[in-house]
Amino acid sequence: MFNLLISAAQLREGLAARGWLVFDVRHDLADHEAGRRAYEAGHVPGAIYLDHELQLAAPKTGSNGRHPLPALSDFAALMRAQGLTSGTQVVVYDAGNSMFAAHLWWMLRWLGHENVAVLDGGWQAWLAAGGAVETRVNTGSVTEAQALQGRGYGSAPAMPAVDASAVLANLDEPAFTVVDARAANRYRGEVEPMDPVAGHIPGALNRPNSLNVESDGRFKPPAVLRAEFEALLGGVPAADVVHQCGSGITACHNLFAMELAGLKGSKLYPGSWSEWCSDPGRPVARGAG
Repeated sequence: MFNLLISAAQLREGLAARGWLVFDVRHDLADHEAGRRAYEAGHVPGAIYLDHELQLAAPKTGSNGRHPLPALSDFAALMRAQGLTSGTQVVVYDAGNSMFAAHLWWMLRWLGHENVAVLDGGWQAWLAAGGAVETRVNTGSVTEAQALQGRGYGSAPAMPAVDASAVLANLDEPAFTVVDARAANRYRGEVEPMDPVAGHIPGALNRPNSLNVESDGRFKPPAVLRAEFEALLGGVPAADVVHQCGSGITACHNLFAMELAGLKGSKLYPGSWSEWCSDPGRPVARGAG
């Protein structure tokens, strides 16, 4: 079974096996219909499209961020409806750099599903490897046996996460180090294209998630990622790291990269900057940190 990365060649071999679930999560934060259009134009055979705005996020309240986590029970129900069981091998992919794929990877691990892997290099890697292309729209299907096997999901989160109150308390009594996955100019507060306030959480370190991949969208070798994260963290153990970004998506890319590097056990702040800055009472830092 695969639980981190899978290559296009390995996926092509695996598709011959019955029971694999492949999710296409291509998305564009500036054009919410772009992912679905891309899926309908062509996708990995058998892949099911999941929408980051409509299916993989809870309703927005104005104070819970741009991509609030759904209730665990709701996400469990969504996955059961796709036919997920404890023994299912899941593969997730996006357009290429895996930022959206890593988010669904984290959500499935949060649900308690271990056998989930990200297609390294995403859709572009699949095409480059000569993978078959399908245009039929696929939907989940559930047998009675699958329904029974999927009942155990959603009882308790299986991946650690923190909320805004924990991050706020951490400012006065530091217990963890926050790592911000946004681009450096957003972290410094020079620009803010997505949220109403520019800047970063005081004390946060900056690791743009784009640094995790090569120019072709494939992840850097684990040893390289480990050296880079260890240099950033300066001895802070993985269990004392909390990842955030703009809305909890690219933060998962950094968390995934650390797992790939063997630095396991870091946490996610799902609400991230979009939630943090929605409350004017929370402090904001600007500049290089």
